[in-house]
Amino acid sequence: MNKLLPLLLLAGLSAFAIPPAGAAITVHSNPSSTSPNNPDNEKDNGKITGTVIDAATKQPIPYATIALIDPATAKPVDGTIADDQGKFTIEKITHGVYNIQVSFIGFETKTIAKVAVGNKKIDLGEILISESEEILNEVTIEGQRPMIEERVDRTVYNAEDDASNKGGDAADVLRKVPMLSVDLDGNVSMRGSQNIRVLINNRPSTITAGSVADALKQIPADMIKSVEVITSPSAKYDAEGSAGIINIITKKNTLQGGSLNVDTGVGLRGTNLGLNGSYRVGKMGFSLGGFGRAGYNMPGSFENTQTIVADGNENVTKQEADTRNNMMFGRYSFGWDYEINEKNYVNASVQYGLRNGHNYQDDLLTQRFINGELASREMRDVEVTDNSGTWDVNLNYTHTFNKPQQELSLLTQFSRNNRTNNFTNSLFQEDETTIDSRVKNINESYNQESTVQLDYQNPIGKNQMLELGGKQILRQVISDYETFVAQGTAAFEKSENQNLSNVFNYNQNISAGYLSYTLTTANKYSIKAGTRYEYTTITADFENSLGEVKIPSYGVIVPSINLSKSLKGGNTVKLAYNRRIQRPSLQFLNPNVQNPNPAFRTIGNPELDPEYTNNFELGYSTYFKSTSLNVTTFVRNTNNSIQAVRNSVEEGVIETSYYNIGRENAYGASIFGGINIAKKFTLNGGTDFYYADLSNNVDAPDQRATNSGWVANIRAFGNYSLGSGWGLQGFGFYRSGQVQLQGYQGGFGIYSLNIRKEFNERKGSIGFGAENFFSNTMKIRNELNTPTISQQSTNIIHNLNFKINFSYRIGKMTMDAPRRRRKSVNNDDLKGGEGGAEAGAPQGGAPQGGAPAGGAPQVARPAPAARPASAPTAGTSTAAADSLAGNAENINGRWQGTVGQLELTLDLQANGETLTGTVQTPMGGQAISDGKIQGNEISFNISVRGDVVPYKGSLEGDKLNISVNFQGRDISGTLQKVQ
Repeated sequence: MNKLLPLLLLAGLSAFAIPPAGAAITVHSNPSSTSPNNPDNEKDNGKITGTVIDAATKQPIPYATIALIDPATAKPVDGTIADDQGKFTIEKITHGVYNIQVSFIGFETKTIAKVAVGNKKIDLGEILISESEEILNEVTIEGQRPMIEERVDRTVYNAEDDASNKGGDAADVLRKVPMLSVDLDGNVSMRGSQNIRVLINNRPSTITAGSVADALKQIPADMIKSVEVITSPSAKYDAEGSAGIINIITKKNTLQGGSLNVDTGVGLRGTNLGLNGSYRVGKMGFSLGGFGRAGYNMPGSFENTQTIVADGNENVTKQEADTRNNMMFGRYSFGWDYEINEKNYVNASVQYGLRNGHNYQDDLLTQRFINGELASREMRDVEVTDNSGTWDVNLNYTHTFNKPQQELSLLTQFSRNNRTNNFTNSLFQEDETTIDSRVKNINESYNQESTVQLDYQNPIGKNQMLELGGKQILRQVISDYETFVAQGTAAFEKSENQNLSNVFNYNQNISAGYLSYTLTTANKYSIKAGTRYEYTTITADFENSLGEVKIPSYGVIVPSINLSKSLKGGNTVKLAYNRRIQRPSLQFLNPNVQNPNPAFRTIGNPELDPEYTNNFELGYSTYFKSTSLNVTTFVRNTNNSIQAVRNSVEEGVIETSYYNIGRENAYGASIFGGINIAKKFTLNGGTDFYYADLSNNVDAPDQRATNSGWVANIRAFGNYSLGSGWGLQGFGFYRSGQVQLQGYQGGFGIYSLNIRKEFNERKGSIGFGAENFFSNTMKIRNELNTPTISQQSTNIIHNLNFKINFSYRIGKMTMDAPRRRRKSVNNDDLKGGEGGAEAGAPQGGAPQGGAPAGGAPQVARPAPAARPASAPTAGTSTAAADSLAGNAENINGRWQGTVGQLELTLDLQANGETLTGTVQTPMGGQAISDGKIQGNEISFNISVRGDVVPYKGSLEGDKLNISVNFQGRDISGTLQKVQ
């Protein structure tokens, strides 16, 4: 495979032009000029098409370069770049005989000689090229990707390029992703709905079965490469996840050789340590990673006032307490992959995640008033323990055929989450120091899943794809809960109340099959339509006398259709519809009573039915100069919605449970974009907003609940390259109040500023960050209103934080990735769990940012989605008087190397502060203009069909770092002096 895989990011970018994401470069010959091949210039309507294919894997090679060579002069007269499926077209060719030259980094250049071009279109069919055994000289690529990439079927946030993520967890990362909202407890919603699925490396995990918020705390931010948001999944995706799918991609290393990366950080609120190693030789690769974080020094406080009107009396309960939170969490993984031969590939992995959390409410004071008179006063301490451990084991096999893109895969997964969720409540006597009584609840639970999935895809012709498959999920959930009581400091005794001590068993089996068809037309329309059928059987019972819970089996048909049109300049318009189902997860089903604070009680409902959602979406993406912009509107309608309902069950106690009684509609839009300013500063930001309309459809006045209102999220972050390895990054996020069925959840804002220095050829970095530094506290106000209950609460969090991060990479790797993409099981189900599908599966549409059009699979190379680079790093300056003379001698001569995909030769001549010379590429030569020398830095321009293409460089001994900019997009490389 390609020995220089990271250079694939630049494969479609020449020194002359860099296309917008998803657009190919076509440099047409000037029809008015006289071709040596056809001096009379009789015809200019010739056309050549073809597809570039990897001879070994039979997979398309995206962004290969195709040059039209005049045999008489051996010089290019026209050319283009293949799209992300390896297809290319050269039009408006003057009639004559040409040689066709096909090249790509890491592959041997192939020449098709004496191709006669006339009136008829010439289809060269599949052009097979083989890998080159020749290893190119080292190329230094300096740059940064845009934080947000908009692709045909998803939005991608490149987390690894954001230094502010160091030392946080996945919840901190997801707050920066468009269309997502994360509250301070880590609960995630997409466009206002928490009915999402969260995948980790394209796979589901029982780590999220109990709570997505808890799962995110187990994933350190340092190990996250990117986050993908899919709002309109196709039929290939599991039917679960009403709002959409989130796929968290962690950092992987699939290179040849061995390396070890160390990441550590120390802050006011937490400490983190990560070790990530890998080794690859030949066809086999291994990886081993471990990341852990400890959270401490997180004090806070809360106040709560609730009013219940009953029997003509006004009962008011007031509470206040100090809070603190300590936690440790981590995730550890071992991976293995082996390429049996060019058509058979296996991979396996074992991952373990853990969390150890303790939350405290100290001196919880509860005062109850009846009609304004104090009726009781209680003081207590509360401790909540939340520990969990999750195993994920995967074994997958993929077989490819001689026919390109035809593929069969068998995917298996076993996943188990063991969780302990306990609390202890200690009530004091009137002196508020002596313990009067204690209550302890122990809840040991586990969620276990076994999954087998079979997928097959087969291209029909050149522009159609048929996909079909089946899946079986066997899920087993057990909650073993017990309640104990004690007087004073005496030993605990088990409560025999069957509602407080019991074992709940819940088994769910899902059988599914899907069929999907994709068509991409010549005029760049794409349609992907499909349907999925899922049949669910459920058994549930209590071991101690409460008996069986009868839940009928049910089947559901889930259709989907996605339309897109690729416009000029890489712009895309999309229209999508899909129907989704949302099954309740354990957090909604578990009948164990959770009331560490006796004024609040939460209990699950094991008889919940699934909810059904219709999603409609219209989106438009555009690129102009150095700016990208995406606008999406959506409508979501949910019936049988699972919603939290709060009622007064006894004096001073509000109970929360869940029911299928709601109608939930949302109408909204999202707008976000990015801009590259002066090549050193990138700014990304946007907003998503919607109007929420909720109702429980109950006629009784005392139980009726409706609510509506606007909800918005605003985020912005920027990067500034200071030069010499220094970088500055800032981030800000604001979430408005959230509309709930019976009230509102208060809004909040967070912000951070980070500075980082890279050293030792970017092997190491050290950074300093500050978070929420203008205020030491944050207040969150919540409100609950029903015909009989009124409640206002305020949570105060101390979130001022300072941190220092250090990272260093040991070892040297060569670039050689596995030939096949890794496939894995995706269980996209459970409300409150994670969403899923194989990340990277497109929804149809023209290629953009590297996402394959029409559902075609990606080859085992990352697609080069327009990634601006920063300006080159300046070398060490000498005194000004010596600089000019010294640089003139050092700069004069010939420089050669690879920039982007092309071999580049510079012939430079320095004269004081003036620079002259020529630029030579395989596409021809060009004299430079406006050449300048300032210290160790140079700059000049060339003209390409009227467009000015600026070059900048910095001198470092016998190396010249070069950055080329076209339409706001940069590529970089290092040239060596040869003369």
